[in-house]
Amino acid sequence: MACIIFTDLDGTLLNGETYAYQAALPTLAKLADQGIPVIPVTSKTRQEVAQLRQDVGLRDPFVVENGSAIYIPIDHPGFALPPGDDVDGYRVLQLGCNYVTARAGLKAIAQDLGRPLKGFGDWTVDQVVQLTGLSFTEAKQAKAREFTEPFMTPKNVPADQLREAVAAMGFRVVIGDRFSHLIGSEAGKGHAVRQLVQLYQASSPEALPITTIGLGNSPNDLDMLENVDYPIVLPSAHGPHPQLADRGWQVAPAPAPEGWAIAVETVLAAVMA
Repeated sequence: MACIIFTDLDGTLLNGETYAYQAALPTLAKLADQGIPVIPVTSKTRQEVAQLRQDVGLRDPFVVENGSAIYIPIDHPGFALPPGDDVDGYRVLQLGCNYVTARAGLKAIAQDLGRPLKGFGDWTVDQVVQLTGLSFTEAKQAKAREFTEPFMTPKNVPADQLREAVAAMGFRVVIGDRFSHLIGSEAGKGHAVRQLVQLYQASSPEALPITTIGLGNSPNDLDMLENVDYPIVLPSAHGPHPQLADRGWQVAPAPAPEGWAIAVETVLAAVMA
């Protein structure tokens, strides 16, 4: 049986506080030996994920900026490359809008709401460091956006009102506790997951059904978790996120990265049995 693992990064594969991933390395090595792709699906930028893939040793495609684009390594795709542009050794499948469009969209939405909305494009690298706690290099990578604009979630605007204003301008929004992300109408983690499954399925000679496992830790991951066969929730030190805890999904026995490794090994053993 063919299997694909889709995973969020911060708080899921990486520890939410320390960003440690060492405890997941033996499991990642086993997955590589078995030819099971591990595909990051994240709100991070291409620069951020490229660095992390190098550090952790991931080789498979990855999804950036909340499902706005899929990057497929040209030398290691696992399937026939779909048509698209090539950038820095990757074939790019763009699902969302470009960054200029997202920036213009945020301005228009702010005008519509009559509220200032400030995003990453309004801040210097030093300001992003102060707001996020990232290092200078990480903040620079986080600002290297190609498709989406993270902005400070407005305190005085109800979520439904924000969603309506965003939809009226032809965008989607992923609302977070601190930052929200303005993304193109066709973007989304679920859309990206379905696209990748189709690409792998099309190149499977026996047309074996592909089993999908998804791991996430926040409401930002709902779109991905709702589009996989086996959704797994990674808890923080305080337990699973309230919006993910009540869905009947499996909760990993510990926070990342230990919980990630245990949950993946357990589900794989059951799936492959």
